[in-house]
Amino acid sequence: MQRLTFVYFDAGGGHRSAMDSLLTVIERQKRPWEISTLNLQEVLDRHDFVRRLTGLRVQDVYNRMLASGWTLGSPQLLWALHGAIRVLHNRLVSTLAEYWRHHPADVVVSVISNFNRELAASVKLGLPGAKFVTVMTDIADYSPRHIWIVRELEYLVCGSERAVEQARKLGHSNGRVFRTSGMILNPRFYESRNIDRSQERQRLGLDPHCPTALVLFGGQGSRDMLEIARRLEHYPGALQFIFICGRNKDLAAKLRGMRTGKRRYVEGFTFEIPYFMRLADFFIGKPGPGSVSEALACGLPVIVVCNAWTLPQERYNAEWIRNHGYGVMLRSFDEINRAVTEMLEPGSMFRHNVAQYFNCAVFEVVDILRQLVDEPHLPASGTSDATPSSP
Repeated sequence: MQRLTFVYFDAGGGHRSAMDSLLTVIERQKRPWEISTLNLQEVLDRHDFVRRLTGLRVQDVYNRMLASGWTLGSPQLLWALHGAIRVLHNRLVSTLAEYWRHHPADVVVSVISNFNRELAASVKLGLPGAKFVTVMTDIADYSPRHIWIVRELEYLVCGSERAVEQARKLGHSNGRVFRTSGMILNPRFYESRNIDRSQERQRLGLDPHCPTALVLFGGQGSRDMLEIARRLEHYPGALQFIFICGRNKDLAAKLRGMRTGKRRYVEGFTFEIPYFMRLADFFIGKPGPGSVSEALACGLPVIVVCNAWTLPQERYNAEWIRNHGYGVMLRSFDEINRAVTEMLEPGSMFRHNVAQYFNCAVFEVVDILRQLVDEPHLPASGTSDATPSSP
């Protein structure tokens, strides 16, 4: 039985979510693999310089930054992190290689950024003969400072042509780069659920016929949601909201306590994102690859902001949305009323464009892993395109 180890961390929610989605499909397909998971933070805790200085893990500081909206200057913080990783490179590789010697695997699958150079070197040192696969959970790599694609990678799974081009520019041969149709989504987004939208909206205290915005900023929420609520309180047309605040209980309490003339439903952390998205007409949030891809999969055009506060790895996503006509990219939420008007205009092309969106990546990635497990040698040339399994 082949052994696969998935490497993740909890900085943001997208990495664990991608891994969990892949594991769900693997289990449902009854793949004959022995699966284990590795939280990279736990293995590298003793090298965490941020924890030594503040008592908080790097991933916890990152999550607090997201929840508080303290993202201005995040490119500089990213450069500092990469500088620290370079200084610690040999020690990180040594620690990870020792871990692999005690926890062998035939295939190591990374769904994380920033540490793939160290992971690739450690697998080569500690697991000679094992395959190392990086599955990107961003639509494209951050340029000019790469956080995903490094020269040391063995196999790479990309969800966009932009990422494939970035890999080629770094010298990766086509036969080692796999192109999927998008980002990894939870399999529940592919399950047909015949719900009565009017009835379900009423059950949440909403108007069954009123245009409905779903406002979501990932698993940690964001203070921007309060600004959106205040600004759209004065929107002249009919409008109501579903706010999903994630683990940010303080944010949820503030939204519930706001005096408003517009209807709203406020939810905390939930696994029922597909349900709530199917009740909405459009999406407002940050240009995170996961949330945006989920919205598009549910047929929702999107409104996102891209400015100096946007995380560097998410800035291309906003351009991708604008270039494909999937929604509106703003420079600040000062313009949110105009964007909503544009979104709700009769004859708007946003919904038509979103209807053309296709993404079956979660099944495609499992097929790629099957190919890596079953075939000792891959083609030497020709970009590999996975053939999706039936959802």
